[in-house]
Amino acid sequence: MKVDVIVLGAGMVGVSAALALQKRGRSVLLVDRGEPGEETSFGNAGVIEREGFVPVAFPRKLKALLRYGLNLSTEAHYHPAHLPKVVPWLMALRRNTDLPGIEAYAAANDLLCRHAVAEHRALAAEAGAERYFRQDGWIRLYRSAESYAEAGLLHRLADQYGVSYRVLEPAELAALEPHLRGRFHKAVLWPESDTVSWPGGVVKAYAELFRRLGGKVARGDARSLARAGDHWTVHIAGGSAEAPQVVAALGAWTTDLTSRLGLSFPLVPKRGYHMHFGAEGNAVLTRPVVDNDYGYVLTPMERGIRLTTGIEFADRDAPPTPRQLERLRPIARGIFPLAEDRDAAPWLGRRPALPDSLPVIGAAPGVPGLWLDFGHGHLGFTQGPISGRLLADLVTGEPAVVDPKPFRAERFFRA
Repeated sequence: MKVDVIVLGAGMVGVSAALALQKRGRSVLLVDRGEPGEETSFGNAGVIEREGFVPVAFPRKLKALLRYGLNLSTEAHYHPAHLPKVVPWLMALRRNTDLPGIEAYAAANDLLCRHAVAEHRALAAEAGAERYFRQDGWIRLYRSAESYAEAGLLHRLADQYGVSYRVLEPAELAALEPHLRGRFHKAVLWPESDTVSWPGGVVKAYAELFRRLGGKVARGDARSLARAGDHWTVHIAGGSAEAPQVVAALGAWTTDLTSRLGLSFPLVPKRGYHMHFGAEGNAVLTRPVVDNDYGYVLTPMERGIRLTTGIEFADRDAPPTPRQLERLRPIARGIFPLAEDRDAAPWLGRRPALPDSLPVIGAAPGVPGLWLDFGHGHLGFTQGPISGRLLADLVTGEPAVVDPKPFRAERFFRA
């Protein structure tokens, strides 16, 4: 099979890149070892986040450091044997998440997030996926005056970049979500963010749109990618495929490929879990809520109420250890009447994270014909469509929709 571009990886990022290249007249083959939307894109909180101005930062306070160090936190958990591997990344994260670093991140991330909702809505309309989308925002919950005060930087940056939010007193929160319980100091509604009821279903709908428009989807192993003259080849079910251009959008698996090609990226898989639950009686949750003090999200999904955990630092392919989920069950039941488990076992995903918390979008340095679109961390579902549009602009030489400089791979290879 000969095409103009092979896209490796059929999550939200890869499917979006394939669609964007297709819309620019390129013949595209989308390759994955499984079906579209079955890996990391399947298991997120279902939020298309407009206000992504503050990354998950390295803790500065001694109390938090002790809690994390003793592995007592619900927000983060680590495998002790994995810690030596991740310490250099954590130190780089610490350098990148001081105040100037966060402000630089906000400026770069706003380039993508300001387009995220509109790009998703356009694709959803074309793909017939509007039924998954909700346009009533999501809520961040704060249990104490201290935790609410710590959100001041997020609110300042939202004001700076013109993103609206609404601070809710407990009575106002109860009016919006009457079945939430527990005592909260404040809550904040972010109305410019869209949410979805089945993230994996959205990716599958976008992939089906790609097929309807003439795109090809094949099972294959990205690790078989090889250079053959001025083309790339990859093994797929029933044969092989060839193209002059390849896009690596493999999330946490991207470095399996790039390391073979001489490109070493400081990518860490932030593992996370989810579980679906029923709701007691007639209890209803209408939008996602973040329990900020404990670092988890409850989201109404088609399968039930999804509890999504924070971060687990462990080898990417290590067996599941959903300790955070077990710690969070009673905490989550304290704020919403969760009922029976609806999954046989917790789901495990892997968020691809770089230490500056920004993705790589653009050409692979020193590797002609290879393009990169990975490392979106917690915002891959949010930023997939706008990242795909930017990448397609760069591949085709069209004017870039946003400034690509903050996302260039070269930032990791400076002399």
